[in-house]
This record gives sequence, structure tokens and C-alpha cells, in this order.
Amino acid sequence: MNWLTEYVRPRIRTLLGRREIPDNLWIQCPACEQMIFQRELEKHLKVCPHCGHHMRARAEERLRWTFDPGYGLIELPKVPLDPLRFRDSKRYADRLREAREKTKLEDAILVGHGTIEGAKSVIAAMEFEFMGGSMGAAVGEGILAAAKLAVLQEAPLIVFTASGGARMQEGAISLMQMPRTVIATRLVKEAGLPFIVVLTDPTTGGVTASFAMLGDIHIAEPGALIGFAGARVIEQTVREKLPEGFQRAEYLLEHGILDMVVPRGELRSTLARLIRLLCTQKVESEAA
Repeated sequence: MNWLTEYVRPRIRTLLGRREIPDNLWIQCPACEQMIFQRELEKHLKVCPHCGHHMRARAEERLRWTFDPGYGLIELPKVPLDPLRFRDSKRYADRLREAREKTKLEDAILVGHGTIEGAKSVIAAMEFEFMGGSMGAAVGEGILAAAKLAVLQEAPLIVFTASGGARMQEGAISLMQMPRTVIATRLVKEAGLPFIVVLTDPTTGGVTASFAMLGDIHIAEPGALIGFAGARVIEQTVREKLPEGFQRAEYLLEHGILDMVVPRGELRSTLARLIRLLCTQKVESEAA
């Protein structure tokens, strides 16, 4: 110890003030375990610059990354808070309140409308941070509202899926959302409008078994987990070892379940190109 460390350094710190370092300044990639500067990660749309791993994204980020500036959100229909008065280890109403406080959302979906590289469109984005993106009455109403808006605006409907499946706390009501969302897709298709599904990690359960597999075009992000039942359940049922990469986007593309796997940085331009192509074909068929 000397006068520099005991006197000068404390005086400099007092004059300049101590800067607090944010806790989330660095993020560790869950795939390669490299440390990534938060600002660099945001620049790469939450894709690891070292290994290309696509991290999970929020619904608001999906809309912001895809739409042109100036897009708008719509208010979704209200649904009963706790129709079954369900309780497991805690009350369903308490789980909803905690999820709303955590995500600042009403439920596991956001619906916006705007343009993508000048092409008008409607987007419904699911929020996995809200109770695992589980599909209850609110998500069903959100998909239906997005479909009706797309028909009203004569715009294509794009859905970003991210879900663990049906919301068990709503019982049969959550299962009823599967046929309701199928009806929503029919509204869009009967109007002659494109319905594009972007499957992100993870997309499983009742969402996969309903609207998520009914798109005109199915796109997935690299490495996304997509399936109905879990791999362990399937292995126990068929009593066989599943192949490497089973239920991952690349495996599903190879076996014809998906139309394309698109890196996140190219997704916006790909969607814009598809919309222009599909909507041009619609105009030409009507003219004929």
C-alpha cells in the first residue's frame, strides 16, 4: 500500500463517480459456451456470432425485426381469467399474474400489422416466456383475430410459433383452441391470401397438431425443435433409438415436413420475397 492506492485512487473514484456494471453485459452462448457482448448479440439478432446458434427471441423482437418501422399492434379480445378455477402447486390466477409481471404481456401472443419491405402483412408472434407459450383461450382468440384482420386488410398472415403445447390449466378449453385455430387458417385461405408459418424453437404439442402445420409455406429457423410428443415418449412407445437430430429443423427439411430452413438474418427478406411472389400470383389468377 502507498499514497497512490490509499489516497489518490479513492479521490479519483469519488470525483468521477463509481459506474455500475450491468449484470447482463455479457451473455454466454448455450451451444458453444462463448461469452458474447450484449450489444453484439443484439446486432446479430440473438444469433451467436461464433457458432451460429439461434437463441430464443421475444414476440416483440420478432415483430420489430420483421416489420418496417411504423407497424402497429392490435388489442386482442379479452377472455375469462381462470374459467376452471384451476390449482396445482399454486393457483392458475397467480401464475397468470406472475407471467404478466415478468413479460409485460397479457398472454402468450402479440399481433401486429404493417409492411415488410413495403409489402403489407399481418403477423402473430407467440411468446415462449409467457408460461412456455402454452395455448389457451387467449392465444386461440389472438390467432383468430389475426386471421380476421388479414382478411379485412387483404394481407398475408404470418405466424411465428414458439410453444410447449396446450395450457393444461384451462383443460378442455385449451384443447378447443386447436379446431378454432384451424378455422382461423381456413378464413385466410378461403380469402385467397397466403398463410406462412415460421416455426421457431421450440414448437411442440397442440400448436404443432393444429395451425402450425397448415401453412401454405413452412419455414423454420436453424436448429429449431419441432414436434408433437417429446423424443423420450416416442422412444418408449416405438421401443427404438431415434436417429440423430430427430425433430430438429434440418431433419424435418430433409424428410419433407418443411419447405425451407432460413437463418434469422435472412428471414425478413425471405418473407418479403415470398409475399411478393404469392400475392403477384393471386392478382394474375384473378385477372385471368
